[in-house]
Amino acid sequence: MVYKKNDIIEVVIDGLGNEGEGVGHVDGFPFFIKDTALGDRVKALVMKVKKNLGYAKLLSVEEPSPCRTEPVCRVSSSCGGCTLQHISYEAELKYKEDKVFNCLLRIGGICEDLLKEVKEPIAGMEEPYRYRNKAQYPIGRDKAGEAVAGFYSGRTHHIVPEDDCALSPVEFSGIVKAFLAFLDEYRVSVYDESTGEGLIRHLLIRKGFNTGEIMVCIVSAGKSIPHCEVLTERLTEIPGVVSVCLNVNPDKTNVILGEKVILLSGKPYIEDVLCGIRFRISALSFYQVNPVMTEKLYLKAMEYASIETDPEISEIWDLCCGIGTISLTAASLCPHGRVHGVEIVPQAVRDAEMNAELNNIKNADFAAADAGEYMSGYLRSNPGANPDIVFLDPPRKGLAPELISSVVTMSPKRIVYISCDPATLARDLKLFTEAGYSLKRYRPFDQFPRTSHVETVVLLTRQNT
Repeated sequence: MVYKKNDIIEVVIDGLGNEGEGVGHVDGFPFFIKDTALGDRVKALVMKVKKNLGYAKLLSVEEPSPCRTEPVCRVSSSCGGCTLQHISYEAELKYKEDKVFNCLLRIGGICEDLLKEVKEPIAGMEEPYRYRNKAQYPIGRDKAGEAVAGFYSGRTHHIVPEDDCALSPVEFSGIVKAFLAFLDEYRVSVYDESTGEGLIRHLLIRKGFNTGEIMVCIVSAGKSIPHCEVLTERLTEIPGVVSVCLNVNPDKTNVILGEKVILLSGKPYIEDVLCGIRFRISALSFYQVNPVMTEKLYLKAMEYASIETDPEISEIWDLCCGIGTISLTAASLCPHGRVHGVEIVPQAVRDAEMNAELNNIKNADFAAADAGEYMSGYLRSNPGANPDIVFLDPPRKGLAPELISSVVTMSPKRIVYISCDPATLARDLKLFTEAGYSLKRYRPFDQFPRTSHVETVVLLTRQNT
């Protein structure tokens, strides 16, 4: 049978897609249906049909799956953030564990028997809510002209109003409400993406979970905000707020933050403690959003690297090092080794250097550069370079082939790769294994509960070691 738009289908969900959407087959033809759980029998409206697959909108759950559960958040279906609140947390962890395994098998080309032998069970959270230490709220106005903040609906820039995200600390809600009240009281304009006009674009809030310090950063198209002194006074009266700053982004772009940050009140950073190390975090710094799981993840990475158990370690590289969280953790646990961090964001490197000084860590240094270009240049100047450990923690897009080539040329004993995307991880591991490295261990970590994302840490060793 040929299906077309507006057909109504009844189907049993027999799989989950890359973003957690349900997949059901009708006469062998797959339909992707959001907000469905594995085992649901549903009715759905066909929205789009392609040659080999279709997309449908859930109309009703005729027979719910045993793993279906009631979402905590009232806008979980329309918001583009959480996609898995409608299934049990146990089912979510199973989905993510399988997702990593299947990517390594199908994309990475790694033998199934080997994967079963080296995998460790996924690490989940005791409480999979209120774990985020950072939130970025787009700002707009509703049809009545009232200021709203929330999150973009999936694959759109339509704001779903919500001032109390179930993944964020409860304090964030009060800050958002105070900010929106200010915008309405003084009729401050908000940015319109379609025209490029208006002032306020986003509200960024960060919290140090172990210190309680909060930063509020207003993202604006201009260098000043009307009645700014009133806003800063109101924000700094909120318990925990120690930093208020303005990020200037005048460009017509989807990128949230601009390069210029203006301090409005308090400190230009907040502080947090991770793995026993105190970190200063500025508005532009990358810092893992789930501090509880990050500490577990990093300690596993240190274990994989044998940081505390190998007395012969002398040289360690941390590529895509951010503000030095992995670098300084490794340096503190391995005082006899030297750690070199490379990061493309200059502000993050300045933060990393400050963090080393703050913690009196003297066996770490940092360079502000593209990791691939830097390592190519380093190898030209140091053709015999042979570090003991290389840590890799790239963004979602994974590693550039040139950087992989440089790492392979350096021939470290152990490579510890931390990834937030199983598909790009698998793609990169295929190149490493083809170049003479073996997968020894891996473990998924649920850094992002109630979403489809998952973090994974992997140990690779040279095949002759």
